[in-house]
Amino acid sequence: MGSRRDYRSMRSCSGWRRILLLIPVLFLLPHLSSLLGISSDSAKRNDARTIPNKKLDHLVLGPVAGQGLSDRLHCRGTKALNKTHGSSHVSGAGNGVSFVTVFTVYNTSLGNAKSSNMVSVVGNVTYSKPERSMAVLNAFAYFIQVTMPKSNVVILTDPASDLSIQQSNVMVQPVQGDYSRGNLMLQRIRSYITFLEMKLEKNEGGINHYIFTDSDIAVVDDIRAIFDKHPSFHLALTFRNNKDQPLNSGFIAVRGTREGILRAKVFLEEVLKAYKTKYMKASRMLGDQLALVWVVKSHPSFDAKRFTKPQAFTQEIAGASVLFLPCVLYNWTPPEGAGQFHGMPLDVKIVHFKGSRKRLMLEAWNFYKSTSNIPDMLCLVLGSGRTKYDF
Repeated sequence: MGSRRDYRSMRSCSGWRRILLLIPVLFLLPHLSSLLGISSDSAKRNDARTIPNKKLDHLVLGPVAGQGLSDRLHCRGTKALNKTHGSSHVSGAGNGVSFVTVFTVYNTSLGNAKSSNMVSVVGNVTYSKPERSMAVLNAFAYFIQVTMPKSNVVILTDPASDLSIQQSNVMVQPVQGDYSRGNLMLQRIRSYITFLEMKLEKNEGGINHYIFTDSDIAVVDDIRAIFDKHPSFHLALTFRNNKDQPLNSGFIAVRGTREGILRAKVFLEEVLKAYKTKYMKASRMLGDQLALVWVVKSHPSFDAKRFTKPQAFTQEIAGASVLFLPCVLYNWTPPEGAGQFHGMPLDVKIVHFKGSRKRLMLEAWNFYKSTSNIPDMLCLVLGSGRTKYDF
């Protein structure tokens, strides 16, 4: 009997010993699993580093908006089903038009080495970041050469920039200033003012109008008609129905008369003053547009409700007669995502490839080179969702 009790006692003790031994294991299990998870995540991250995130090197077209609307472009794939309203009726009263843009090349080797090695694939061509910027600039000039062959392009740039432009319609004009990335928008206004001052000093014979634009636009129709159709304005701006940013600084037209150049210069000096006193913290991106809006809206008689309708109108502001043109025609931006609800107007004049849309600009130019057809090219642009052409 005694031996049985001793045996049971020994079994009971050994059972408790097993339980006591398991307790530390139970505490350690969560820590072990987390460590395993960490190593697994680390392995995944290492795999992600070795396998690059491959982006599409071609566009994927989606359904286009505006089907069924009589004044909108209709497409079947990249084939236009109706004709855009080309400006064959432009009078061309002997007055020239020059497109003026500010552009500089940054020395990426001085910055982040990783960013300087980034490449973009467009079709069968691979670009570094500087090469991509130059390709966009060249496409900008090529589109103008196609739609307005008698017009030329003036590039205002840092004297230190080495721009190798081979096109016959392009002239490079160095302008002293601070072209650093954080100061570029401010410098752009200063360069515009300097350019207008140069024109006033030269007092060249004849009339040559000027259109200051971003370099990521495509002129898809002759726009000389605005100077004939609206004969009294000094400068023109583009607007949209956007409460916070109704004006876009990517298009500023200046009448080439001495009075027009002078009034435009004074107006831009007011914008520059507002920029430096109110919007320097936004200098890298939106400072110029915010300053532009402030100068316009601060005029006592200005009615901001006029921005809600896409119709051109004229207003006296800061001593200048300012023509406001709807962005939907003179500064149309390709859709983000699935497409714009109302599509593309048949009489669109300028397509603005803002931000990451620059790849689409290069795709559009390559497509045009293979087809020589602007309406079909516009179908390519209209059917391309933003997520499908990000660099």
